[in-house]
Amino acid sequence: MRIPRVYVPLALSSGADISLPETQAHYLTRVLRMEAGRPLIVFNGQGGSFAAEIMQAGKNNCVVSLGEFTAENNQSPLQCSLAIGISKGDRFDYVLQKACELGASEIYPLFTSRTEVRLDAARQNKKTEHWQQVLISSCEQNGRNLVPVLHAPQTLSEFLPTVSSDLKLVLHHRANQALNSYATPQSVCLLIGPEGGLSEEEIHYAEQQGFNPLVLGPRILRTETAPLVALSLVQYQWGDLG
Repeated sequence: MRIPRVYVPLALSSGADISLPETQAHYLTRVLRMEAGRPLIVFNGQGGSFAAEIMQAGKNNCVVSLGEFTAENNQSPLQCSLAIGISKGDRFDYVLQKACELGASEIYPLFTSRTEVRLDAARQNKKTEHWQQVLISSCEQNGRNLVPVLHAPQTLSEFLPTVSSDLKLVLHHRANQALNSYATPQSVCLLIGPEGGLSEEEIHYAEQQGFNPLVLGPRILRTETAPLVALSLVQYQWGDLG
């Protein structure tokens, strides 16, 4: 039986007994129907994880005892940032979930000229909280103990001058350079547009800011497909997939 992994945003230490926050307690006791004596794994996103055991499981509370600490984080040796235009509906959630699975270390949601999503300050805060939870849930499933850094949504023009990755790549189907055209980097940033892609002006501006063109193949990929293919390829080429 698979041992559940639970993210707990608290200070953790071996030998401590902790009362889980309401959300996590409800998930374990009401959704998974776990009882006292059941094992689980607890992590707080600051690195490593703890073997744990449920000591008390009530309707509204759950107390767990923390045991042995494991330092493994399951991080890729390649620091990979994904900068992508915000897409509509649940497409962006899907991209975040899979990018986390594929080892992205940082994610930059971008407003571009073809971004159809419009967010006022309140909606932006709510969306960002939701996206953060998507990443946490993905880490609970995929075994990562460090949650990818989620940056606040920003415009493409705000983002581009700030990038310091060894290799900066902008994806578009009119490019002719493939991934094997580039030397092995320690860090890489992938820039991908929303539905409709980046405009010619945006691609040109990205290239002025040191981004190199990258093509993934002869077919045009959707905004939720391109980042997953690109992340898979860079992780296979320079990271830990394969």
